[in-house]
Amino acid sequence: MTDLLVRAGQVTALRLFDIAYGIDLKRAEALWAARAPGAGQRRGLTGTPPKAMSFGEPPLILRLPPVPVSLAGEQVEVQVAARVYDFGVVSLALTLPVVDMPWSGFSARVNALQRAVGPGAAVPLWADLLQSVQTPLAGALERPAARLMEEDYLLAVVNRLEEPLPAEALLERVDLIPLLSGETRPLSAGARTELLRQRFSYYTDDLVVLTWDRAFVYEPRAETDVQDVLEVANAQLLEMRFYDELLDEELPRIYDLVEAARRAPALLSARRYARLARRLHGLVAEVTELTEHAENALQVTEDVYLARVYAAAMALFRVPVVSAGVDRKLQTVRETYQALYDEAHSSRAELLEITVVLLITLEVVLSLVRH
Repeated sequence: MTDLLVRAGQVTALRLFDIAYGIDLKRAEALWAARAPGAGQRRGLTGTPPKAMSFGEPPLILRLPPVPVSLAGEQVEVQVAARVYDFGVVSLALTLPVVDMPWSGFSARVNALQRAVGPGAAVPLWADLLQSVQTPLAGALERPAARLMEEDYLLAVVNRLEEPLPAEALLERVDLIPLLSGETRPLSAGARTELLRQRFSYYTDDLVVLTWDRAFVYEPRAETDVQDVLEVANAQLLEMRFYDELLDEELPRIYDLVEAARRAPALLSARRYARLARRLHGLVAEVTELTEHAENALQVTEDVYLARVYAAAMALFRVPVVSAGVDRKLQTVRETYQALYDEAHSSRAELLEITVVLLITLEVVLSLVRH
């Protein structure tokens, strides 16, 4: 295929971390402003009217100093930004601008950045950047996470080519497969078809192609709404994974507590059942509230194109599948709570009946003694 010149574009590596149950964004903004005035702002999508698609709570965007990264032996400087979401996620973005680069070089640069800072790269860069954000915002974190969970994603964006091209013509001129797959060996026809399956266009000259771990975006108007939507989808996946694993850890512990309550003496079982039931009720309420908060992070109403991209990304990342797993585990906890509540009520009723019988017996004995 003919090598095409990319006049302007960028490659962005995202790394998202779940650092807390929640983050007070107003407090975080004030803390960051005290440290670096003017280096933080809150905003929603740039090219979409709020009534069409909007953030439930716009994230706090922080600007950080550039950092050096080694790409195939070449030292380059990448721009750094962070987004702080109120449901406890921090997204770090390393962006490498691309100017006047042949398509083959652009594709190679995408894969080089992935190798340099991707999941398999043993670099302390991400941990250092996260620390530089997390430490100043410590006062805004609600229940900081004991252990970090993370997600990563790669965005290859082209804003201007040497000549304006419709999306279909671009697909004919360049081979997106090496960029989307990271593979150097030729892929089968079936694998190529699968990689290009999730592609979307609204105008004739824009294009989005989604895969599980990276996306290609052709956007001549330089709007960033698609990138923002993909970041939110990754953040929601991260949150659902967090609560899925949290419930996986809690369920065996709950079963052990239930067994311990059942082995308790009858006089103590009602209190233990009630205490455990309250704990389970609190867990259900907390997880339900926070998962709904994460699910409503982005509200889609009228923008059909972005809604399609967002829905496809959520399905591709299997967010509904993980969310359904969380719902099933929550239902198990609810049923356990209801069973404990019923047993506590039954134990109280039984204890009350025994007490009444004892009182009657005592009354009869005292009556006989008096006579």
